Amino acid sequence: MDADQKILKSFLPVSEDSHFPIQNIPFGVFYPNSDATKTPRCGTRIGDNVIDLAYLESKNYFTGPLFSTLAKENKRVFNQRQLNEFMSLEREYWREARKTIQDLFQEGSPLSKETSVLSECVYPIKEVTLCLPAQIGDFTDFNSSKHHSYNMGLLLRGYKEVQQNWLRLPIGYAGRSSSVVISGAKIPRPRGQAKLPDQNDSEYIASKKLDFEMELGFFLGGKLNNQGTPLTTAQVWDHIFGFVMLNDWSARDLQTWEYVPLGPLNSKNFNTTISPWIVTLDAFEEFRVKLPVQEPEPHLYLKDENMWGYDITMETLIKTSKSDKYEPLCKSNYKYLHWTIPQQVAHHTVSGCNLRPGDLVGSGACSGPEEGEYGTFVELSWNGKKPFKLSTGEERTFCEDGDSILLTGYSKSKNGYIIGFGECEGTILPAVDLSIYEKK
Repeated sequence: MDADQKILKSFLPVSEDSHFPIQNIPFGVFYPNSDATKTPRCGTRIGDNVIDLAYLESKNYFTGPLFSTLAKENKRVFNQRQLNEFMSLEREYWREARKTIQDLFQEGSPLSKETSVLSECVYPIKEVTLCLPAQIGDFTDFNSSKHHSYNMGLLLRGYKEVQQNWLRLPIGYAGRSSSVVISGAKIPRPRGQAKLPDQNDSEYIASKKLDFEMELGFFLGGKLNNQGTPLTTAQVWDHIFGFVMLNDWSARDLQTWEYVPLGPLNSKNFNTTISPWIVTLDAFEEFRVKLPVQEPEPHLYLKDENMWGYDITMETLIKTSKSDKYEPLCKSNYKYLHWTIPQQVAHHTVSGCNLRPGDLVGSGACSGPEEGEYGTFVELSWNGKKPFKLSTGEERTFCEDGDSILLTGYSKSKNGYIIGFGECEGTILPAVDLSIYEKK
């Protein structure tokens, strides 16, 4: 990061504990509550203010060489209902847009005195509705935490070591993009089949082991690979548009019964929650760290010369129906992952699979080595054997109806500001009734 970038300040108010200083500049989609048409448009956030990028684009405030070319072609990437058009551009465009926004909203800029323009493009966060930031074509969720993989193998299948295939390749599954929702959406308890060890047959139930998974997700962008043409690890970084917090809700009782031999379906497909603001790689540049050397040595196509991870603190909090405040469940860090982002994407494409702008990839639960760093309820409660005690006097082994689960992530700069995601929150509703299955 440039030296002057670290001391940037905005003329818009930003509290010291805000996740959205001018050094962040995330991208998202919103509409003003005053807009009767509820037309989504692309925006960014500084402090508790949402900025209408579609308006600024229409008034030709993006004057860099790349966006000037787009303007001559009458191509508007922010006057869109999703960010996919912007995502499809190359990384240089993303950087130019971010730098332009920082220049416009820094202290002393000419825009600070243009009150008529600001009144048209700056909205308090409470006066807007946030939307899914992209039209998600596909969603893939990996299992990249060695600590999580070990714990789950031991809990669900009695394995006392990480399996050989997990150490050789990034394990993942194809999720459902159709059920990805924005923070704040309600989560109906899923139903499906489950079988207890002492039962002779499975039964159709509302899941009794509804779980969260504390993850980081990333969106893909740029001119991605054609079908049959893999991406190398060296090519991947130019195609990472940015990060979101991600909760891969999981029904553990359904999962245990269905996932052998083919993998999860109903235990995962019912809901995934993401935070609304996509934070760019550039915003997290100063928090980049080296991940440990991998053993055994990866296959050639998975070798990553850089082995970069990110020092991003991740937290999960809970608020029950008997409480009016959140309390912590766990705290971990994204730097605990075993498989890097380039390795995940390179493996995804090595078969010839083609990716598209707006595709979403999850890291898998980010569990650390200590109990308080486990990123799921199934690990925290050791599959229900160790109830988690809350300040209300309640105990939890898994999510109960009325519980609100909140994920957040952030990095603290040596220069005093915080780069973060805000909230990724969902509240559990009772399972849908069974009337559609009743005999008429």
